[in-house]
Amino acid sequence: MNAPVLTAHALHKSFGTTRALAGVDLAVARGESVAIMGASGSGKTTLLHVLAGITVPDSGRVAFAAASGATVDVTGLGEGERSRLRRESFGFVFQQGLLIPELTAIENVALALMINGTPRRAAEEHAAGWLASLGLAGMEQRRIGELSGGQAQRVAIARAQVTGAEVVFADEPTGALDSQTSSEVMDALLWSTTGQGRTLVVVTHDSSVAQRCSRVVHVRDGRIIPTEVAA
Repeated sequence: MNAPVLTAHALHKSFGTTRALAGVDLAVARGESVAIMGASGSGKTTLLHVLAGITVPDSGRVAFAAASGATVDVTGLGEGERSRLRRESFGFVFQQGLLIPELTAIENVALALMINGTPRRAAEEHAAGWLASLGLAGMEQRRIGELSGGQAQRVAIARAQVTGAEVVFADEPTGALDSQTSSEVMDALLWSTTGQGRTLVVVTHDSSVAQRCSRVVHVRDGRIIPTEVAA
């Protein structure tokens, strides 16, 4: 197995009196696809958000081993530094895509590069390449409402990857899709992440999605439990 790209140690997080994480340890190897499964309220989405630097834990540490060789203490960064890390090193795909409906497909993807300072022409050229690789050639100028659910999720995948993200976090990326479209979106997601040597961490309630990943982690009551107990 490759060396860890993400390492979490003793993560605790509560929201008021609700305990979301209760001492989670987890290592995610570079190039691995990890599915996080659990019932509603189990803590799986909170775990993903803490790993991605969206949410700060009450205690514990998350370390990110960048391809440059630097190790970043994600939990020790300020909000601005975490925001920059998410823009430059991490990609995100959510259940509803969270795309901007007023923009075209190519503008949604190119925006991720432009925020980081890439000129518009170069950003759109790179975005067009990603859209084509995900089967969306010819749809660059369509607005999100003119695309099917599966096509919109592929735009979201292109946006997550266009910056060269080392780790992509996906939160129920197929939750709003039918089974056939779900399979196609997972094909695209896996091809564009682990197929390119990158890392995927996906939260899902769908066992068919989880089985596509190289490893499944089960969460219950804020803790990771052994697979044999979860079965």
